Amino acid sequence: MLPFRKGAWKWLAVAGMMMAILSGCEPIKTGVLNPKGPVAQQQYDLIVWSAVLMSIILIVVFVLFVVIMVRFRASKLSKDYEPPDEKGNTFLEIVWTAIPVLIVIAIGIPTVTTTFDLEKSPSPNKKPITIEATSAQWKWIFKYPEQGIETVNYVKIPANVPVRFKLSSHDAMNSFWVPELGGQEYTMADMPMTLWLEADKPGKFQGRGNNFTGRDFAKMVFTVEAKKQSDFDSWVAQIKKTAPKQSEKEYKKLLKPGTVGLQSYSSYPKSAEVKNPNMPGMNHGGMDKDEMKDMPGMDHSKKKKDDKKKDDMEDMPGMDHSKMKDDDMDSEKD
Repeated sequence: MLPFRKGAWKWLAVAGMMMAILSGCEPIKTGVLNPKGPVAQQQYDLIVWSAVLMSIILIVVFVLFVVIMVRFRASKLSKDYEPPDEKGNTFLEIVWTAIPVLIVIAIGIPTVTTTFDLEKSPSPNKKPITIEATSAQWKWIFKYPEQGIETVNYVKIPANVPVRFKLSSHDAMNSFWVPELGGQEYTMADMPMTLWLEADKPGKFQGRGNNFTGRDFAKMVFTVEAKKQSDFDSWVAQIKKTAPKQSEKEYKKLLKPGTVGLQSYSSYPKSAEVKNPNMPGMNHGGMDKDEMKDMPGMDHSKKKKDDKKKDDMEDMPGMDHSKMKDDDMDSEKD
């Protein structure tokens, strides 16, 4: 056992030196660990809470493991040692059943609460701005419905203002992610998703597509710049004044697979707008109202016509059998 102990002390000393060196390093401040808005801060707090709780669990488990291994190692016991015949311990069984339940509660409640909070505006008292973000191979298209402008591969937002991103995809499913401002959300064709983000102060942030979508997937990056409200308004006015208008033909060309640089347009065609399905689950691949009628049992207009004919028949003398009494029906049968 002596050589093992020497080796153990050696590695323990090395581990202690490494911990001392690493304790002088500056904490990592990048991506999700560098929150720059209320949404990202909520998610960061949840990550830290979960990490701390799991670290405590690991420390307790490893300490118990070492204590048990040292205290009950074979070298300390006689050769004729036999473990006691234990039939169970009610107290211990309650303890090691209750601990996992408490752990699940401690992690589950903050997780569920945060998840539902992220579905709401981070600043309910402030008027939000809406931006439609569409992924296409291999580019990002941003439309500002309220301002009537469009940008490609970059987006500018006002600082300290909640931003409601309406996410969609022209082709392959992707994932919209700005790590420093919040979590990611899928972009899917004919199924708009909503993502709330907000920047605490002016600054530039990197966004990216986080789903593999083919050849130039790695190039699906974009920049997000938060500006003061006055600077944002000036930028919008400049785009409207200097940028070209986007035609239907140009928009269709933009949607074709390929990479492009930064682009700006003072307007965009109506067909470029992100459309919401009329009913959840009823917009199957862009199926319109006329196509729905062709499905068996879905054309209710014919039913209305048949009902009208029935009503007209009842108006004819002697044809409204709904008013006939049961006795009259029985007499007719006789």
